[in-house]
Order: sequence, then C-alpha cells, then structure tokens
Amino acid sequence: MPYINVSTSVKVNDKEKFLEEISNLISSLTNKSRRFVMAKIDDDCQIYFNNETPSCFLEVKSIGSLNPSEMAKPISDFIYEKVGIPIDRIYISFEDVPASLWAWNGKTFG
Repeated sequence: MPYINVSTSVKVNDKEKFLEEISNLISSLTNKSRRFVMAKIDDDCQIYFNNETPSCFLEVKSIGSLNPSEMAKPISDFIYEKVGIPIDRIYISFEDVPASLWAWNGKTFG
C-alpha cells in the first residue's frame, strides 16, 4: 500500500532494477511489506525547475507510517546515487492517505 511515483528528466536504463530497489527502500522506511509497495517511474520526461538541469519529483503515499523528516534524506540520497541528480534538484511530496480512501482487492482498507 505504500506507493512511490518517480518523475525524472533523466533516462533510467534499467527501470526494472531501479523500481525493485526503490520498492525495497520504501518498504524499509515505512516498515511495511515489500509485497504491498507499488512503484512507478516516468523517466526521460520534460521537467522545468528554474532551468532544464536534470531534476526529479517524487510522490510518496501511504496509510500511516510516513515520517517525512526522516525519509527525505535517504530517498534523495538514493536518487542521487542511482541517477546522479543532486539533492537540491529533487522535490518529494508525502501524503498520508486515510484507510477509507485507499482500496485493494476490491475493498478499502478502512
């Protein structure tokens, strides 16, 4: 149920490996099973952030288990390590979604 959506102006060569690794990271940061982490990547897209220097926008959503002040640095460091985008070119949006507004397997969690 944690979800991470990565939009970046950089082309990611091995998307499958990237998605697996970021899923593992989100699983560990939220302390939720990797089985329930959904990850999406939109790479090589047009992003303008004061100029056209490579940049990244991430959305992290979960039912609870979010601690943005503790999660921002490891996520930013991961993006820098994997695709080379400096952390001052990365925005991250965190959203704690109510269980009643998140569904899986045909029903909501709350």
